[in-house]
Amino acid sequence: MKKLIAGITIAFVIAAAAVFFFKGKDGDAKYRTEKAVKGDIIASVTSSGTVNAVTTVLVGTQVSGTIKQLFVDFNSRVKKGQVIAQIDPTTLEAQADQARANLLAAEANVEKAEASLADAQRAASRNKELFAKNYIAKSDLDTSESNYEIAKAQLSAAKAQVAQTKAALRYSNTNLEYTRILSPVDGIVVSRNVDVGQTVAASFQTPTLFNIAQDLTKMQIDSNVAEADIGKILVGQNVEFTVDAYPDIVFKGKVSEIRNAPITVQNVVTYDVVIRVDNSELKLKPGMTANVAIIITTAKDVMKIPNAALRFKMQDKKAGPQKDARKEKGQPDKGRSLWVLENNAPKMLKIVTGISDGNFTEVVSGDLKEGQEIILESLSKNTNKSAPAGPPRMF
Repeated sequence: MKKLIAGITIAFVIAAAAVFFFKGKDGDAKYRTEKAVKGDIIASVTSSGTVNAVTTVLVGTQVSGTIKQLFVDFNSRVKKGQVIAQIDPTTLEAQADQARANLLAAEANVEKAEASLADAQRAASRNKELFAKNYIAKSDLDTSESNYEIAKAQLSAAKAQVAQTKAALRYSNTNLEYTRILSPVDGIVVSRNVDVGQTVAASFQTPTLFNIAQDLTKMQIDSNVAEADIGKILVGQNVEFTVDAYPDIVFKGKVSEIRNAPITVQNVVTYDVVIRVDNSELKLKPGMTANVAIIITTAKDVMKIPNAALRFKMQDKKAGPQKDARKEKGQPDKGRSLWVLENNAPKMLKIVTGISDGNFTEVVSGDLKEGQEIILESLSKNTNKSAPAGPPRMF
């Protein structure tokens, strides 16, 4: 029984202390406040994106075959025109030899056709003289002249065959050259997709052998900006971003391009905003995820208030006369409401707000002064809302 009485006494003391904490001597409510201060506010649009090299070249092959040699690996630095891989050229060398032999045969056919033409020309000339002396019939002359025309046509066909075989030889030599895979740019090998002995087939589409980044000292971020914010983005705006690899470092960049092609995923429309970044220290690597903040505007040394103060609504009866007093004075009801503590009593002020960074909002004009106590929330449960009506009590 004594323990029960002691417990009730302790509970009563705690309840009395709580009432004394939340209520003043005159029963006024207590509030959590913060002073109005001056400072800088940066309004920005946040998004995420992927760090990529500005120019990335996919190196493939135009001929099929087996990889015979690899001269570079991951992270290898290459120069334009450098041999980076070799496809086994045996089959293509045989095809080139065959084309070269066909060309020799076609050139021999030209010589044969030229000899036949010369013989047909001599026969036609001789028969023409004989016909003039009435030594041969007209049909013999016609036959020799026809043979001459046929020989001319055969020579033209032989020459065309030479041109055709030359083209086939050039084609074979070109394919043979394609067995030497060359780097098209100066850069760094980002990825290698083949190994020695692997067969690549270029029948339907060009397989990718290497991925070469032209210059990793200059990177770009492809960020996805929501359609609601894309109207605020302009080329040349400053950008700050972080990556998970270096969470304590804030990198800088600039908006270089706003692409008009929409990206729609599950009915959410975004646009690709390209951000150019200097990567002289080579800390950023392709594929990193960047948390981007595109700076829209900056306000320096302005009065700023916490956003929680704009969300606070006073519904206590004590605030009523102050709001009515403002109406009686004929002051226009414009801007937004803000509650401050003045002589330990809440007072409503009208302010005009400016930009916001998500935590603080700029005060453009109003009666707010630096150092005033701004009400953020009430520490009394019944100050912001009246007690709901409960069910009828049963006695």
